[in-house]
Amino acid sequence: MTEHRARKRFGQNFLSDPNIIRKIIDAIRPLAGETMVEIGPGLGAMTDPLVERLGHLNVVEIDRDLIARLKERYTPERLTIHEGDALKFDFATLGAPLRVVGNLPYNISTPLLFHLASFAESVSDMTFMLQKEVVMRMVAEPGTDDYGRLSVMLQYRFRMARLFDVPPGAFRPAPKVTSSIVRMVPLPAAELGAKDEALLERIVAAAFGQRRKTLRNTLRDFLGEEDFAALGLDPGLRGERLSVAEYVAIANHISARDAA
Repeated sequence: MTEHRARKRFGQNFLSDPNIIRKIIDAIRPLAGETMVEIGPGLGAMTDPLVERLGHLNVVEIDRDLIARLKERYTPERLTIHEGDALKFDFATLGAPLRVVGNLPYNISTPLLFHLASFAESVSDMTFMLQKEVVMRMVAEPGTDDYGRLSVMLQYRFRMARLFDVPPGAFRPAPKVTSSIVRMVPLPAAELGAKDEALLERIVAAAFGQRRKTLRNTLRDFLGEEDFAALGLDPGLRGERLSVAEYVAIANHISARDAA
């Protein structure tokens, strides 16, 4: 078969370093019989060892040329191919507990992470390779430049750990950026705490919508001076100073206030 040319519109960079591949598979620790889905299998660098260890793997792929290659290489008993956009895929249809892995396309990584977060209840863990810059935002702590909406909303749902970096030379074609491997483990439902998660999302989006403005300005549609006082919050702070727990407290305060 002719060589596949990486497509910019799909954000394709294919992993090719066997040592890095081995290191990622060892970090995932796939076990025979587990239900796992790989997002964007590409040329199969991780697919081969995953199928070997699991026995059967699900993949989500949008590129028709790559789908044709996968169909030539694997029987349906070994590989189930879900053709289409991972951003629109219903991961709940694969059953639970589900393990999710993949080298996520850089151009859709943030919306894809938010989409995947909505399936946290049926997931046991997720292990992804992403642009290092994105991973640093995912695991960032309050008060740092990287801390933002992505940090708060993902840390609300998952326990996260940056495992190791992957240099550009491990890919073909080599991207201009370093990548990182991140593991995300959903927190138990009892630990989530927000009475209204949609409200929490709106508050966090507003708080980081204009990063240089204070909470008094960014949350003026949600909180008055008396609310800040009741919460013990300084309205002169900026959004990046608040912890995930403090955002949950704000959302729950508003829920209780509006229900009264």
